[in-house]
Amino acid sequence: MSTLRPTRTSAAVAAALALTLSLTACGAGTDEDTGSTPTQQETTTMAPEETDAMEGGDMSAVMPMGTGDPFADARTAAQHMPETAATLAAGFVAALDIPGEVDSDAAALRAMMTSLLQEHVYLAGMTVATGYTAGLDSPEFEAAAATLDVNSVALADAVGSLAGDEQGEAFLALWREHIGYFVDYAAAAAEGDDAGKEAALEDLQAYTQDAGAFFEEVSGGELPAADIAASLEMHVSTLGAAIDDLAAGSPEAYASLREAAGHVTEAAAVISGGLATATEMSGDPADEASTLRADLTALLQEHVYLAGVAVFTAYTTEGGTESEAFTAAAEVLDANTVALADAVGSLAGPEQGEAFLGLWREHIGYFVDYAVAISTGDEEAADMALTELDSYRGEAGAFFEEISGGELPADAVAEGLAMHVQTLAGAIDSLNAALVQGS
Repeated sequence: MSTLRPTRTSAAVAAALALTLSLTACGAGTDEDTGSTPTQQETTTMAPEETDAMEGGDMSAVMPMGTGDPFADARTAAQHMPETAATLAAGFVAALDIPGEVDSDAAALRAMMTSLLQEHVYLAGMTVATGYTAGLDSPEFEAAAATLDVNSVALADAVGSLAGDEQGEAFLALWREHIGYFVDYAAAAAEGDDAGKEAALEDLQAYTQDAGAFFEEVSGGELPAADIAASLEMHVSTLGAAIDDLAAGSPEAYASLREAAGHVTEAAAVISGGLATATEMSGDPADEASTLRADLTALLQEHVYLAGVAVFTAYTTEGGTESEAFTAAAEVLDANTVALADAVGSLAGPEQGEAFLGLWREHIGYFVDYAVAISTGDEEAADMALTELDSYRGEAGAFFEEISGGELPADAVAEGLAMHVQTLAGAIDSLNAALVQGS
């Protein structure tokens, strides 16, 4: 099964994810001639005058930004959210005098590990779902696997920035190997091959021991091998359960995938704590400010991936948005929405949490309207959905300015949300082109 394992890399994306940098919106889609990864500005279909208007803060210039690769575009949309989370966390920390340092090196490390490990789970789930829909030997599966590998390279770069290039390369090989075992497991699950599943699980079990020893060594003992191995065993168990549900076509797959993603955010806190201590990094990744930043990173990035999964489900399931599968995917997306509202309410009060819940659900509805409109070729409805999303970001900006006492200026929040609208709409465009118009 080794030929099914993702092997393509993106050095340009990985290099951009250095420890000292905030995760920002990054490009996607590999240039066949140079092997490099274009930036989002290079791949967007926006006209120059529209780009100039965006940079100048023109609230009316919201245009989808996509490359045609739905998996790379989904990652671009998701990678914008850790930056938004850092901005929101800083505003709340200042407004509420939350103890800790939201922008310390340790806080940045925890947020980055949270983002990358959570992303690993969602990209793995999307890759397996694509394999089951289009075939494990299809170009669509290879494209999904390529984006998953971009995440692997970024994780290896993060490790290498702390432990040295040689250790980064060792981690990359180890991490790619475990992804290969998950692919083996997925292939066996699809074929009802219990012996193949068991063999893959044995390989994954051996990997947890190897990875535990690796992290104990690079952390100087701050991350005990047995503890890391136990955490990784939970990763194997939860992601394996999600793959089983995907193979069975169970509506429970979406909740299982979210559970698997939730587990690795806990692992990110442990790993960042050990590495921060081992490298005598400034700040405390476990203080309240750092925790708020990591929690918002996980929730906002998860929103993008669950939205993408819901649209993918609508486009690939008989019955579309009326299907049982889409209803299940939408319910899991709404669970994320409720969690976000609870987080806002814990900071600004239950009444403001309820107000946010209504606002956030409304904007998700507009994205669904947009996805349905472009799949049916209804340009008027698509334009209306974008107009509604444009209006939403102004309303959201005013909301956050009010509840933060001005620490989060409305215009700045609205401008950041423009990138959310543009990149997620672009990912929906690419999904539509690949899964609906291209079918």
